[in-house]
Amino acid sequence: MDYEARLNGLQERLGKQGIDVLALLPGANLTYLTGITKELSERPLLFFLSSSHLARPTILLPHLEVETFSRALPYEVALIPYTDEEGYTPAFAKAAKALNLAGRTLGVEARSMRLLELRQIEQNASTAKIVEVDEILSHGRMRKDQDEIEAIRTAIRVSEESLLATCAQVKSGMTERDVQMLLNMEMLKNGADGNGFPPIVLSGPRAALPHGVAGERPLQERDPLLIDYGFRVGAYSADITRTFSIGTTSPEWKEIYEIVRMANEAGRQAAGPGVTAEQVDAAARKVIVDAGYGKYFNHRTGHGLGLEIHEPPYIVSGNKTVLQPGMVFTVEPGIYLADKVGVRIEDDVVITQDGAETLSTYPRELTSL
Repeated sequence: MDYEARLNGLQERLGKQGIDVLALLPGANLTYLTGITKELSERPLLFFLSSSHLARPTILLPHLEVETFSRALPYEVALIPYTDEEGYTPAFAKAAKALNLAGRTLGVEARSMRLLELRQIEQNASTAKIVEVDEILSHGRMRKDQDEIEAIRTAIRVSEESLLATCAQVKSGMTERDVQMLLNMEMLKNGADGNGFPPIVLSGPRAALPHGVAGERPLQERDPLLIDYGFRVGAYSADITRTFSIGTTSPEWKEIYEIVRMANEAGRQAAGPGVTAEQVDAAARKVIVDAGYGKYFNHRTGHGLGLEIHEPPYIVSGNKTVLQPGMVFTVEPGIYLADKVGVRIEDDVVITQDGAETLSTYPRELTSL
C-alpha cells in the first residue's frame, strides 16, 4: 500500500476544498492513511493532517501507544503523547497551538467525531470553523488500488472456503446458533482475522428478516437457511450471502429463489465503467418487480465494500455516481415474505477497465443441505 501517495492525494483534495486541517479518530480513514487499525477507547487518539505539504501529520495519542505508532507509521509524523496521570486535556491545548487551529477551517468526519474530542477542540480553538469532510474522504477511497482488490479477493477466498466447510456439516435439527458457531470455527481454521460483521444466520420464516440475529430455532425440513457473512483478513473483508434449502423445497420457495438469482445476475451484468450506481439497482430491481414481488424487495441493491462493510458507492435509486475502475461493491437483491420465507443472494463485484468482475464465486444455484 502506498500510504504516502494516499496522504499526498488527500492533502491536495483538502486544499482545493479550503480545508486547513483534517482531524481523524480511529476508524477506516485512519487505517487507510496509516495502515494502523485502532478502536475508539476512553483515551482519545486523533490524527491531524494539514493541507500543506510542508507540514508533517500530527498525532495526539496515549503514551502507551507511542511505540506502536513509531514502529508502524510509513512516514514521519509529530507525536503529542499524554500519560494517564496528566490526562489528555493539556495535549489538546498543545496540539491546537502547534497546528495553529484558531481561526482555521478544521475538517471532521460527521459520522465518527465524538463529542469528547469535539469539545476539547472547541475549548482550545474556539474560533476554528468546523466542517464535515466525509465526502472528500470517501471520494479517495471509492476506487481501490490493486493491493486493496487483492486483499478483498483473499478475504473472499477464505470466506468461501469456510462456508463450504460449514455447509458440509449442517444438519436438520441444528439451531441457527449452531450453524453460526460452525461458521466461526471454520473462519479461524482458514486463517481469517475475524468477522467483518456479526454473521446473519436465519432459517424458516425468520429468513424474511433482512438483518435478523441467529437464535435457537432448529433447522427443519423444507426450511430456507439464509447466511449473510464476511470474514476479515487484515483490514479488508468479504460480504457474501447465500440462501440454502434444508431438504426439499416448496414450488413457491423455489420460484422466489430463481427470481432472486436472476435479479442478482442482472445487477452484476449491468455493472461497468460509465454506468451509474442507480442503473445497477434498476437492473436488479426490474427482475423482481416484473415478477410481481417488487414490494418485497425492501432495501437497496448494494453498497461499497472495502475497509468498511458499508461505504460508498451505494447501489440505490437516486445515486447517480458513475462507476469507475477499482470501485468494489455488493449486488444483493432479496425477496422477503413476512413470516413465510426470505431469499437473498449477494456477491462482491469490482469495476474493471472494460466491464465488471464478480470476485465472489460460491455457487448461486439452489443447494439442498
